[in-house]
Amino acid sequence: MISTEEAIEELKKIVKQKGLKYTEQREIVLNILIHAEDHLTAEEVYNEIKSQDNNSNIGIATVYRALSFLEEVDLITSINFGTDGKKYESNAKSHHDHLICTECGKIIEFLDDEIEKRQERIAKKNKFKITSHSMQLYGVCSDCQ
Repeated sequence: MISTEEAIEELKKIVKQKGLKYTEQREIVLNILIHAEDHLTAEEVYNEIKSQDNNSNIGIATVYRALSFLEEVDLITSINFGTDGKKYESNAKSHHDHLICTECGKIIEFLDDEIEKRQERIAKKNKFKITSHSMQLYGVCSDCQ
């Protein structure tokens, strides 16, 4: 798990490497996701920005562009809900997997050491080096059953 400051420094480094202009908007969006307790849609990120600073001039299109850029440079990840869009989270969190309710969209994070060990054994058996992974299990949460 990395700190907010480390994530912001990483953003600055990436922007510089790409020869792009550093924008406060990208930092604000990243900061929102670092501190979010849930996975957020673009609209929820936008609403959070407005609730923190009603005078903010960041528009929803800017939020979408910032999210796209941050995902492209691996500072955030998303879970795609098809026609219902995406939900985003920061990569600053420690590794975890997801249970996703197909009824209400609720996302439950979990980490299971046995699953992690089994994945490593499977990779080793197949002479495969895992560089990253994402597990998403879809079903119906207890509230929707």
